[in-house]
Amino acid sequence: MTTTGWRQRLGVQQQTVDTRERLRDCLGALLGLWIAGGVAWWQLGSDAVWLAASMGASAVLLFAVPSSPLAQPWPVLVGNVVSAAVGVLVYRLGGATPLMAALAAALALAAMFQLRCVHPPGGGAAISAVLGSPAVHALGFGYALKPVLLNATLLLAVALLYRRLTRPAPAHAPVVHDNRHHTADPVPQDRLGPTAVDLDAVLDHYNQLVDVDRDVLEDLLRQAQQHAWQRHFGRVLCGDIMSRDVVSVTYGTPLDDAWSLLHHHKVAALPVLDPARRVVGIITVADFLRHAQVDPTRHRSLRERVQALIRRTPGLHSSKPEAVGQVMTQGVQTARVDEPVVELVPRLSDLGLHHIPVLDSEQRLAGMVSQSDLLAALYRAQAGG
Repeated sequence: MTTTGWRQRLGVQQQTVDTRERLRDCLGALLGLWIAGGVAWWQLGSDAVWLAASMGASAVLLFAVPSSPLAQPWPVLVGNVVSAAVGVLVYRLGGATPLMAALAAALALAAMFQLRCVHPPGGGAAISAVLGSPAVHALGFGYALKPVLLNATLLLAVALLYRRLTRPAPAHAPVVHDNRHHTADPVPQDRLGPTAVDLDAVLDHYNQLVDVDRDVLEDLLRQAQQHAWQRHFGRVLCGDIMSRDVVSVTYGTPLDDAWSLLHHHKVAALPVLDPARRVVGIITVADFLRHAQVDPTRHRSLRERVQALIRRTPGLHSSKPEAVGQVMTQGVQTARVDEPVVELVPRLSDLGLHHIPVLDSEQRLAGMVSQSDLLAALYRAQAGG
């Protein structure tokens, strides 16, 4: 049998965490347990039971695998407390024997299943309540509150704060399922390949707890799909397919000028740039229609209302929009010149975007990618052209 085969049989974990992340996790566990134990020591006294043994295992989950469903606030708090209470109850009924210790862990797991708070350290909390020191037994059900609940609350608080301060949020394309057109059709990416319904069906059939959050698992599958697209279509970048001679406007461009540019160049969107050619917005035909206040109950036609919107108002004051900056869409989604085009698929399909400005290394406008550009690029790559 090969080395890889033995590793798989023994369950040797694949190392996907770099040295920096390992050190960060270990430091977080040290800090969390120190604060949780230190506060309990200060509040309960050094002679009391001030740190539950199960907190060591909870720290491993909270800092090393924070995305696990087993490491979320509800399991950490409720799983530890309920398990400790079950252990106390079993000890009072049967004493400290091997059978009672095993029974405590089994009943704690049953309770955690029922309350949807499975947390592996809870089994340790239950056994500690049965086989613990006389000081633990003297606490009775109070052991579930102090130190277990106190420790778990402090450890969880430190973990959440530490994660927010030291770990940047992972960058990924949002997984969209809601049809923006409010029809019964699934979004484009859900019409072929595995869907969220398929994933739920497989998890139900698997009939075991999966130590990864369902949404994280779905996102990982989407990222794997994108990786496969990149391998299949090659390294086609936004800079390779974007339009470079982009017609643009500024914040103060009059609306009638912007409307004329849209019609003259037969485009549906114009990026709005500041003097440094950085994108501050985008104006589309849809923006004009929205601000034209089209009302089907009125007799004025769509054309007449758009013309009324873009017509300049004489004088210095106007109650209606006069410049691009007053009607443009802000918070524009952009891409990078060196970004693979397949990463634009979720944005140009499921999010309903039609044009994405492409920025250079200095965050200045370098070009524009449209749905047509993306479709042509993927077709050429598929055809081998």
